[in-house]
Amino acid sequence: MKRFLKKSLVGAVTLTMAISLSACGGNSSASSGTTTNKSGGGGSGSSSGSKTITIAYQNYGSPPNYTQEWLNKAKTAFEKQHSGVTIKLEPISASENDFYTKIDLMMKSASTAPDIVTEDTFLINSDASAGYLAPLNKYVNSWSDWYEFSNAMKKGSTGADGNVYGVPYSTDTRGLWYNTEIFKKVGLPVPWTPKNWNDVLKAAKTIKAKDPSVEVPFYAQVGKATGEATSMQTFEMLLYGTNDTLYDNSTKKWIVKSQGFLDSLKFIQTLSQDKLNAPLSVLLTGQADQTMAQQLAPKGQVGIALDGNWIPGNWLPNGAAPWPDATKVMKLAAMPTQNGQDPGFTSLAGGWTLSISKLSQNKDLAAQFIELAVNKENDEWFDVHAGNLSPRTDVGKDPSYTNTPGQEYGAASSFVKFAHFRPANPEYPTVSTQIQAVVEAVATGAETPEQAMDQYAASVQRIVGASHTETK
Repeated sequence: MKRFLKKSLVGAVTLTMAISLSACGGNSSASSGTTTNKSGGGGSGSSSGSKTITIAYQNYGSPPNYTQEWLNKAKTAFEKQHSGVTIKLEPISASENDFYTKIDLMMKSASTAPDIVTEDTFLINSDASAGYLAPLNKYVNSWSDWYEFSNAMKKGSTGADGNVYGVPYSTDTRGLWYNTEIFKKVGLPVPWTPKNWNDVLKAAKTIKAKDPSVEVPFYAQVGKATGEATSMQTFEMLLYGTNDTLYDNSTKKWIVKSQGFLDSLKFIQTLSQDKLNAPLSVLLTGQADQTMAQQLAPKGQVGIALDGNWIPGNWLPNGAAPWPDATKVMKLAAMPTQNGQDPGFTSLAGGWTLSISKLSQNKDLAAQFIELAVNKENDEWFDVHAGNLSPRTDVGKDPSYTNTPGQEYGAASSFVKFAHFRPANPEYPTVSTQIQAVVEAVATGAETPEQAMDQYAASVQRIVGASHTETK
């Protein structure tokens, strides 16, 4: 199945050419005298026996950028171990969707393809199907550390054809961050363990009624500009707490209409109609999450936020918005299922991998760099600093990781047992954009939940073919 979304975005990016691909200070690859051979194909090459390995990754938002710091740390170690090899970091300054489009553009051509890319696991299948990624089976199967990676993350980095297309370096879960000071002030219980959606909405409405100074009683991303975050952090956190899902693995069909789908949209409608969520001037920008985490929450303006485990990374002493008492004030609760039905709670898990471009001319060296970058020491450094969960089981057992100040790794890790993964299907990224469109339509009042679900059904049927969809 062709990737309709990406095609359209490719056009947009080609027109604007606004995404900068710039080498950052401190990342220079020219110090060893190596010449990057872009014209030689593969985005990297050799000159006079030297080799350059290029790595493309997203560099977006306020500093610090821990992905960049982590890759720089690995670059220094790798270059010391491999004489004549230069690691060239290629940060891409772009929002989430634009980043996805940019790396696809790069991987289409031998003259621009980086050797290594950071790959969101939800794109593994589509990018592998498009022929952009190289299978890594021969590398991971001979790598002694591979058994340390959780089976769930291995599955998430495996394509529909059974090949491994990425080595995970982070994972995550999602839940309800709540401000204990606000909860105590308005008479809500602390600790808070909501049993169903009604408990969640009731708490948000109580905050709004009893403390009008709280600007955002309940925060959830609902805009197209926040891309996959709107699908995963908001809509799918709701849908997977109902009795329905996005894709039926038994029939191999997309479920385009269901009671759970409709109820999820109605939940989002309630947030808007009752003015529980942030203003649309915040929610419809690509910076919505940064505004919530870095500006509103530290000022005590967010009662509850449906978001990821990484949020406290903003509040660390070296984070974008240092907040010494953050994790004393903000606690993480599990998101309940719609009516408290088994297993009682829900979450979504995702993550990122390091993948190798199929057009790379230096796959063996690229694989060696990945092994070094995600060894126990480096992976733990990155995930602790970035506020992510580690995909490595040995890191997960390390007290220096589990007791990291300013994080909620214990609670967030406990959500994995009831977490869902997005459909491992090449069409998912395109379907996800339709979710984002209907969520925004309901949140802005442009469509009712019923109209939005009809629109979603028509769009997905057009994309994947009506015979590949069903209703419940």
